[in-house]
Amino acid sequence: MLRKIFKSRVKPSKAPGSIPAGERVYAIGDIHGCLDLLDQLLGMIDIDDHARGPAQTTLVFLGDLIDRGPESAAVIDRLIALRADRPTARFILGNHEEIFLGSIDGDEKAVRLFCRIGGRETVLSYGVTPEAYERSDHHELCATLQSVVPADHRSFLAGFEDLIEIGDYAFVHAGVRPDRPLADQRKADLRWIRDVFLDYPGPLEKIIVHGHTIADDIEIGAHRIGVDTGAYATGRLSAVGLEGNESWHLQTG
Repeated sequence: MLRKIFKSRVKPSKAPGSIPAGERVYAIGDIHGCLDLLDQLLGMIDIDDHARGPAQTTLVFLGDLIDRGPESAAVIDRLIALRADRPTARFILGNHEEIFLGSIDGDEKAVRLFCRIGGRETVLSYGVTPEAYERSDHHELCATLQSVVPADHRSFLAGFEDLIEIGDYAFVHAGVRPDRPLADQRKADLRWIRDVFLDYPGPLEKIIVHGHTIADDIEIGAHRIGVDTGAYATGRLSAVGLEGNESWHLQTG
């Protein structure tokens, strides 16, 4: 079992930035309702973290815990429990959480988008039947979400952060607008931006670690690290590890 797990572990290589001495960070990409992959990856991180020796370890979840995959509600339960065990774990609000929270709050524009971007699977994960989902209009679906989503799920997601800075790195969901300092970024860009950020040649104020845009593998460039490997479609949920001037990655599948 350990041999199989460590086939997915890559030896450290030089990273584009540095993490403060004594700290270690694991940044986890978009989970999208894939509980089985989340459990696998967390197990790999625990083994890897222990093998590397003592450090102040922070797990940073880059957003999009929900939608598209089959077990969004269970993923949230799992991470609420993880935060209780690991109070240093930190969570970034993704665009999917933003739309989900708006839908729970009764925003019909949000719920229309929610239904187009994988929200059906999230609703079903809370015990709503496919038949009940299909016969609901948007107003009724808002009411259903208000009745089936536990208060602790909503408060957990509502407490997520927009941007986290550690050492030379800034962790966000989607990216940043290159012509704005980090302190001036708009939340919409942090959660939704793509080409303006992805095509920018750099450098930026910090190295941006992000999810949101699917790639075949973890992408490490001079100004960004992309960690979304399309778990719900590929079976590959990824994390990048950072310590000192080194980086490495862990990946399911």
